[in-house]
Amino acid sequence: MGRITLDKVRKAFGEVEVIPPLDLTINDGEFVVFVGPSGCGKSTLLRLIAGLEDVTDGEIRIDGEEATQVPPAKRGLAMVFQSYALYPHMSVRKNIAFPLRMAKMDAAEQTRRVEGAADVLNLTDYLERRPGQLSGGQRQRVAIGRAIVREPAAFLFDEPLSNLDAALRVGMRLEISELHKRLETTMIYVTHDQVEAMTMADKIVVLRAGNIEQVGSPLELYRTPRNLFVAGFIGSPKMNLIGGAIAAPHNATTIGIRPEHLSVSSDAGDWPGVVGVSEHLGSDTFFHVTCEGMEEPITVRVGGEVDLSYGDKVFLSPDPEHLHRFDAQGLRVA
Repeated sequence: MGRITLDKVRKAFGEVEVIPPLDLTINDGEFVVFVGPSGCGKSTLLRLIAGLEDVTDGEIRIDGEEATQVPPAKRGLAMVFQSYALYPHMSVRKNIAFPLRMAKMDAAEQTRRVEGAADVLNLTDYLERRPGQLSGGQRQRVAIGRAIVREPAAFLFDEPLSNLDAALRVGMRLEISELHKRLETTMIYVTHDQVEAMTMADKIVVLRAGNIEQVGSPLELYRTPRNLFVAGFIGSPKMNLIGGAIAAPHNATTIGIRPEHLSVSSDAGDWPGVVGVSEHLGSDTFFHVTCEGMEEPITVRVGGEVDLSYGDKVFLSPDPEHLHRFDAQGLRVA
């Protein structure tokens, strides 16, 4: 039970409209990621669902029941913030149990839920420790455990990994994805990191200036971006976007090609250019090539190590099966 429906939901602060009217359905058990640049409205939208912000217009329904005016504590949702917000003087056990104590739940049921959550999150051996004795990843798991014991209809995550270093982010990303598979509970996750969105989501909601630009699975957005904004935002490294005379023969104002869909040759090809900076990652190499008639360097992704150096002359050829075309309005051309 965790279906959430937004019907013409709008949010304004005075005369400033930050979320124009939008419709969105999040199905029971889905892992949905809100993604977009800073200031796009993704956290505001999450707070509207949680009840931490008042809706200006429109309706929010949770499992078919109108919830727009329902207080946050009665919506059956649990939120995990960027800040762990743990009580430093309390043990892990007491931190996880805190919302249950506030609800005056039976002590035996509290113990059952806390120990169950600790088992799921691999925190059983740490229940008697205090937060200061834990790593950042462990503290974030405690915060998630505090949400799990409430047995909510849905979990709401507001950039929960932002305070972690790169290695911990990858580990926690996998742990949260695994948690979703085990609990089969609806999860809504806010991030500005499109790699997190691509690797974790069942469904991605791409936002810009409060508007939904596209909704779909990670591969749908990767393969068929609806417009130039989504094309440039989804994918790492981002899609190469090329306009002008080079795009014209393709019956488009702008063409797009992802770095992995370009081949590079020293002999012949479609676009002559000169190799600039190279990024060697071992498994992949990224070349930034300045091509004739193009305003910006083209990024090329090749597997492994390739014997090319700064200043080398090369030829690039796009895979025609993976060429994206956009019109003057920036919309995808079929």
